[in-house]
Amino acid sequence: MVKNSFLPVISQEKKEENRGSIEFQVFNFTNKIRRLTSHLELHRKDYLSQRGLRKILGKRQRLLSYLSKKNVIRYKKLINQLNIRESQTH
Repeated sequence: MVKNSFLPVISQEKKEENRGSIEFQVFNFTNKIRRLTSHLELHRKDYLSQRGLRKILGKRQRLLSYLSKKNVIRYKKLINQLNIRESQTH
């Protein structure tokens, strides 16, 4: 299982920053998504984890669409930093 693989990437910059910020929330959701994805590769029939993954993906997508509407520069920087594909509907 991949555990906090890119925690150092953002933790260096975000130590003094607000944990309620959109960037921090998206970072946490991304770590949860990566952990759940690696879990589901081993346990394909874990339907509750699949449901949880879909819910977290939806939350992250809503946060990213909000950020893209409010501040495109922060959105692009966050997408590049976390290696997330850009949304098709934004």
